[in-house]
Amino acid sequence: MVTIENLTFDYRRSQKKLFDDFSLSIEKGKVYGLLGKNGVGKSTLLYLMTGLLMPQNGKISFNQSNVAKRLPCTLQDMYIVPEEFDLPSMPLRKYVKCNESFYPRFSLEDLEKYLQCFELNMDVNLGALSMGQKKKVYMSFALATNTSLLVMDEPTNGLDIPAKSQFRKFIALGMNEDKTIIISTHQVRDIDNLLEHVIIMDHSKVLLNEPIFNICQKLLFVETSSDKIAEDALFVSPSIQGNSTILPNTENEESAINLELLFNAMLSDTEKLKGVFNN
Repeated sequence: MVTIENLTFDYRRSQKKLFDDFSLSIEKGKVYGLLGKNGVGKSTLLYLMTGLLMPQNGKISFNQSNVAKRLPCTLQDMYIVPEEFDLPSMPLRKYVKCNESFYPRFSLEDLEKYLQCFELNMDVNLGALSMGQKKKVYMSFALATNTSLLVMDEPTNGLDIPAKSQFRKFIALGMNEDKTIIISTHQVRDIDNLLEHVIIMDHSKVLLNEPIFNICQKLLFVETSSDKIAEDALFVSPSIQGNSTILPNTENEESAINLELLFNAMLSDTEKLKGVFNN
């Protein structure tokens, strides 16, 4: 669905290229998690992917169309929810009327359904909402556009604990085989049960680009107090139980993925972890 080829990009005041010969492919019909440290370019990549920024070199294609051309057929089939945004002070119904025509597959019925996930309805006035409530409304509208590509930058920031649980239900309700959702976040525990594919990036390098299924086939995530298990681990991090460990999954065992642990492991010893997947 999305192909990034030999991308080069930097901001004018920067002394270093943010992306230099960066390439990546995104498949259709999956929920992706985009992970990386602060400043590696996650948000910038989302803006480039949706045509809000233009690459200096290279090409980004969406359904085989060059995103930089900003063709109507491309823009009407993608939507971005940025980390920071504002909404006009008007009734939600008026906001919908002003914007729905830009998205041919927008569904008012879907919008009402997604709002219910957050215990909201169509009668709200955007100017009277808190920032957290505005985010819920904006994300609901974004999902109701039914675009093939939806990208979300730190969508759970500003949400309280119940709302984060509602968010997971909301994404699961709106996902289907025709949609691709990319979620960039540092709050990995908010989304770990949602993801089907994980991308870990570090500036111009893709450290990991694997389906969750493959990760759990190759790696075993274990909480243990055993020093012997820790000695055999690919990566160890202290925890309340003793140690959080990543082991080679040699016996095809099942374990719940620990995205935070995986992320730290990839940054700590990239080549060791890459070797597991290459083999």
